[in-house]
Amino acid sequence: MYIADILDVAVIGAGHAGIEAALASAKLSSKTVIFTINLDSVGNCPCNPSIGGTAKGNLVKELDALGGVMGKVADECCLQSRILNSGKGAAVRSLRMQIDRAKYKNIMKHILEKQENLFLKQAEIVSIEKIEEKDLKNKEFLCNMLENQNISKSINIKDYHFKLTTRLGTAYLAKAVIIASGTYLDSKIFVGKTNYSSGPDGLFPSSFLSDSLRKLNINLLRFKTGTPARVLKSSIDFSDLKEQLGDTKPYKFSTYNEKIKKVQNKVSCHISWTNKKTKEIILKNIDKSPVFSGDITGVGPRYCPSIEDKIVRFKDKERHLLFIEPCGEDTEEMYLQGMSSGLPEEVQMQFYRTIKGLENVVLMRPAYAIEYDCVDPIELDETLEFKSVPFLFGAGQFNGSSGYEEAAVQGLVAGVNAALKVKGKEKLVLSRTNSYIGTLIDDLVTKGVKEPYRMMTARSEYRLILRQDNVYERLSETGYNLGLVSEDVFKRVKRDLEIKYNEIKRFKNTFVSPSSFVNQFLVSRETSKISSPSSLFLLLKRPQISFLSLSSIDLFSLYFIHSFDLSLVDQIESHIKYEGYIKNHLSLIKNLKKFEKIKLSPNLNYFNISGLRSEAKEKLNIFKPPNIALASRIAGVNPVDISALLLWLSKNDSL
Repeated sequence: MYIADILDVAVIGAGHAGIEAALASAKLSSKTVIFTINLDSVGNCPCNPSIGGTAKGNLVKELDALGGVMGKVADECCLQSRILNSGKGAAVRSLRMQIDRAKYKNIMKHILEKQENLFLKQAEIVSIEKIEEKDLKNKEFLCNMLENQNISKSINIKDYHFKLTTRLGTAYLAKAVIIASGTYLDSKIFVGKTNYSSGPDGLFPSSFLSDSLRKLNINLLRFKTGTPARVLKSSIDFSDLKEQLGDTKPYKFSTYNEKIKKVQNKVSCHISWTNKKTKEIILKNIDKSPVFSGDITGVGPRYCPSIEDKIVRFKDKERHLLFIEPCGEDTEEMYLQGMSSGLPEEVQMQFYRTIKGLENVVLMRPAYAIEYDCVDPIELDETLEFKSVPFLFGAGQFNGSSGYEEAAVQGLVAGVNAALKVKGKEKLVLSRTNSYIGTLIDDLVTKGVKEPYRMMTARSEYRLILRQDNVYERLSETGYNLGLVSEDVFKRVKRDLEIKYNEIKRFKNTFVSPSSFVNQFLVSRETSKISSPSSLFLLLKRPQISFLSLSSIDLFSLYFIHSFDLSLVDQIESHIKYEGYIKNHLSLIKNLKKFEKIKLSPNLNYFNISGLRSEAKEKLNIFKPPNIALASRIAGVNPVDISALLLWLSKNDSL
C-alpha cells in the first residue's frame, strides 16, 4: 500500500457542494484535497444552465454573505439576470441568472487550483476505512507512512481517522472526510429500455464507494432525477415564440464583488408550450418510460418532474410550459427547461417536434433519467456530520437534496465544520431563524427525505425576514468571524448598514405637507390624499408607493437611488413596508431561542420518560436532539410530547 499524503480534510467530489466545502476548509487553514473522477467535470452544471430561482436565489445570496464563491462566479458568467416574482412581496422575490455553462466550469476549476492549502486531484475514491486501534499497532502500516517524504515524522497518527483508497490503489490518510458525490454514486443512466452505469453527461460513475459506506453501517437511499435534451439553436424557429428578456436593471448575486461591477443581459430566453399532440405521443409510449415500466426504482423529485410524470399526474391539463435557454455564448446548444424525460430517443424526437418552434428540432444530447445512491440525512447532525461516524460529513445531493444551490450551501457548512472539528474549535450551526441555509439543513436532519429535497420559500416560517435584500446584515458577521469574509468587505457591509438606518431615520423625520402637488402624486399612484403633514416613512408603507416613486416628491430619494446600490434601496423599502410583520417575527424568534437554550443530554433515554407517545420516544432516541427547539421540529414529535418532556425535565431538575 502506497500512502501518497496525509490531509486535514478530504473532499470527495468537485461539484457545487464539493467546491464550496473544499474552499471553506482550505480558507480555514486546513490542508485539503478535493478528489474528482474527471478534472474536466469540476463545477459542471449537468442540468439547467442557470443559478438561482425561487428561494434558491436566496441560498446563493446567503452563501455569498458567508464567503462562498457560487454567486461571484455566476456574476462572471452571466448571460441574463431576472428577479422572479418581482410583482409580489419581497419575501418571495429571488434572483435567477442564466449562465455560460462552460465558462462557469473553467472559472471554478481555476479558483480551486489557485487556493492556498487546497489541492485538486483527479482520482476515484473507492473506499473509506476508519483507522482502527489495530492499525496504530501495525508496524508495516506506520513504516510505510513514515517512509513517504511528504509526511512529517512528528505527526500524531491518532489524529487521522480515515484511510481513503483510490481506484489505482493509492492511499491517503485524513482527519476528516466530506462526501459530496452528487449523482455519481453507483449511478445509472436510463433512456427508454436502455440503461447502463454512468454519471451525468456521460462521465464515469463512482461504482465502488457505496459498498464501502455500507460497511460503515451507513444507510443509503436510491433517488432519481433527470435532465432535458439539448438541441441545436439553428433548428429552432423563434419567430412565433414568446421572448423572455432580462431585467432592465439587472441585479448581480454578489453585491460586494469588485471584479464584476455590474452584470449585463446578453441573451434572450423563449417560451413555448406542449399541446394535445405532445400529450398523445407521450401517453401512447408511456410503457417505454423507465419510471412507469418499473426499471427505475429510485424516487424522483416531486417539484421537478419529467414531462411524462407531468402528463400522467395532471391528466386534465392540455399543455405544459417549457423554456428554451442558451447554454453559453460560444455554443449552439439550447436547453429545454421543463422537459426532462427518460423516454426512448426516437419518442423524444417525436414529441419535441409537436411543440411550436421545435417542429424541425435537432437533438444534440437526448434527455435521460439518472438513478443514484444517497444517504438518509437523519443520520447527520446539524453540522452535517454523521452521528455514528465522527469526522465524516455529507454535503449536497448525497444528503438527499436536489439542485446546485442546495448543494453549494451544504458544502460550505460541511467544509467549515470539518475544518473546525479537526482544530478542536466550536462548530458552526445556522438557524432556521437567520437563514434559508439553516432551514434547509434543519429540514434534512430532523425530517429526513422521501424524495429529493428542494428549497422553496414556503418551507420557511420566517421568510419575511429571510429576504435576499438583507442577507449581508444577517450573515456577513458570521462569515467574517469564521475568516471567510474579508475585512474590507465586512467594513463595506457595516458602512451600508449605517447608511440604511440613517436613511430610514430620515424617512421618519421628513414630512411633506398636503399640497396640491403631493396629493396629485398620491392620486396618480391610486392611493388616498393626505389632509395633514405626513412622514415619508408612513407614505412608503402604502402598497401603492415605492421608494423609486417617492423620488417624485423628495429630491434626496432621487439622489439616493442614483448614488447607492439597488439592493440597499430594496432593503430600506422592505424594512419600512414590513416593519410590523418583522416585529412579530422577531417576537416568535425570541420565544424559539428560549427553547434552544433548554439543552438535552445525548445520553438521555427517552423510553424511560412517561407521558411521551411511543412514536415520539422512538424518534427522539434516533435523533438525540441537542435542545428542545430541535426536538419540537422532529417529524412524529407533537406539542403534547414537548409538554411532557418539559414536565419531566422540570421534575428532574434539568431545566
